[in-house]
Amino acid sequence: MTAAAAADFAPWSPDFVADPYPAYAALRERSRADRVVWFEPTGQWLVPHHDDVTHLLRDRRLGRTYLHRFSHEEFGQRPPPPGHRMFHALNGSGLLELEPPDHTRIRRLVSRAFTPRTVERLRPTVERLAAGLVDELCEAGGGDLIARIAEPLPVAVIAEMLGVPLADRGLLRPWSAAIVGMFEMVPGKEPDPGTAERAERAAAEFSAYLRGLIAERRAAPSDDLISALIAVQDDDGGAGAGGGAGAAGGAGADEGAGAGGASGARGGSGDRLTEQEMVSTCALLLNAGHEASVNATGNGWLALFRDPEQLARLRAEPDALLPTAVEELLRYDTPLQMFERWVLEDIEIGGTVVPRGSEVALLLGSANRDPARFRAPDRLDLARADNPHLGFGGGIHYCLGAPLARLELAASFGALLRRAPGLRLTAEPAWQPGYVIRGLRELHVGL
Repeated sequence: MTAAAAADFAPWSPDFVADPYPAYAALRERSRADRVVWFEPTGQWLVPHHDDVTHLLRDRRLGRTYLHRFSHEEFGQRPPPPGHRMFHALNGSGLLELEPPDHTRIRRLVSRAFTPRTVERLRPTVERLAAGLVDELCEAGGGDLIARIAEPLPVAVIAEMLGVPLADRGLLRPWSAAIVGMFEMVPGKEPDPGTAERAERAAAEFSAYLRGLIAERRAAPSDDLISALIAVQDDDGGAGAGGGAGAAGGAGADEGAGAGGASGARGGSGDRLTEQEMVSTCALLLNAGHEASVNATGNGWLALFRDPEQLARLRAEPDALLPTAVEELLRYDTPLQMFERWVLEDIEIGGTVVPRGSEVALLLGSANRDPARFRAPDRLDLARADNPHLGFGGGIHYCLGAPLARLELAASFGALLRRAPGLRLTAEPAWQPGYVIRGLRELHVGL
């Protein structure tokens, strides 16, 4: 068994968050034989290699939750604290935290709004929104790319798809930021009281808001996904979930809390959703539909600014290079760095037996820089063709909104390349403190 030293893996260190990739290389080197690394501070097995992460994302002996098979006590885990009730009710009934058969049922319903044809119908809207935001940045002579473009574009798209009124959209980002704070790695796996309190309050407010919006759409249906989900709930599957205005996106829709389990309402049958499932689904789409997309935009532009040769290449051939550039930027500096899963049956990973009841931390960021899978993985290559990156996860929890995320990123990068050809970094950016969902506080640019 290989154990991780603090110097190798320090997810609460600002220096590590700013650049985790040298530590990943050390982890991969130290775990060549055992394939996994024991990390005592969180009691988890770290999995840093691409082939192992790819396999374990699809291995049904692991799960995002264990409650579909065991109670907390049977699995050797403590129930979530009563003070986290609203957070776990909201999080636990969402697609990300479910396993079959509930996951299969809900994903089947929601995925009807995420077909390639539906996403393609959104292209004019996404491109119009991106162009408008870039025009505003140009009129201002520059500014914070995160606040002006990276945040508002995916929020506007997902809110429009779900039917969130324009006046309410400013509520979404603060709620989301408070909730995803519970997903971060912390020593002992217990979030600090402030983080938990903020997440609990945000979950309560978000849930109440969504229940109110659902009630409004039930009384006066519209052409949005919430109305379509209500039809599913009320009509016992007579109406599909594809009647909404679009599809949810996000480079990291697979991310969620790994330790708490689910305490929300379950038990929808056939093609129906319970109201808690509907609330949790909408919350997940709103959170995952923009949280990681924001970071994909900021991380991607920072990578380009730090590689002038590749940026010049993209500016010279934007139409030809954008499709592969989006994939490469997602690989090179992955917004979702880690995905946690519970071990439901004893498994062997390389030379190590990992027993039931353990938790594995699949290091997506490390897997995406693994030289065993990628040629010159630490080099940004916007024309990279062989690119099986794990930025959207894998298996049954593969990002449902990946097609829309790609569309949003291509639209915003394309608009900036065309309308702001001299875009440049004007200040060294600071990173957010979070490691799991990793991104910049701000990214100040000039024209």
